[in-house]
Amino acid sequence: LSRPHIVRNYAAAMDGWQSSQRQAPDGAIESEQRIGLSRPVVEFSTSGAERLGRSYWREVRRVTGSLVRPRERGGAVELRLLGGPVLLRFDRPTLEASEARAFCSYPIAGGLLTRRAAGELTFEQTAGVLSSTVRGFFPRVAHYDRLQGRAHVAISRRYFRRLIAEAGR
Repeated sequence: LSRPHIVRNYAAAMDGWQSSQRQAPDGAIESEQRIGLSRPVVEFSTSGAERLGRSYWREVRRVTGSLVRPRERGGAVELRLLGGPVLLRFDRPTLEASEARAFCSYPIAGGLLTRRAAGELTFEQTAGVLSSTVRGFFPRVAHYDRLQGRAHVAISRRYFRRLIAEAGR
């Protein structure tokens, strides 16, 4: 495929994009991005579920120009600023798979951008939908939507585009 063709597919592939965000009275954030799929982008297996998570971390590094660098240790992931301070820490993922679902969930374990260890970052593919969700996260900074929220949405869009493009090859 030529590059212009892939770009056109990216634009068409993002039809049906949905994004929502809310803050609960206790301050917890819930942010969900989703898109309809005409076909799966990963296998409905634990390896497919694992690929959903690993692909997201690669996209974090790409989108931030390597300012934020994921570091994996024993399955847990740390997002580090220039390889130094830990911005966010995630425990080992939970992987689930069935004939119609691939699911990967990383519990949020701490970091400079959190008030406390709570919540999760999940990636899920069902028969016709791909989603990326932050749930139960307590940000340290006020106005999550102005920086962290926008970053998550931007990364999710690129993550979805890349998965869709790679599945079309």
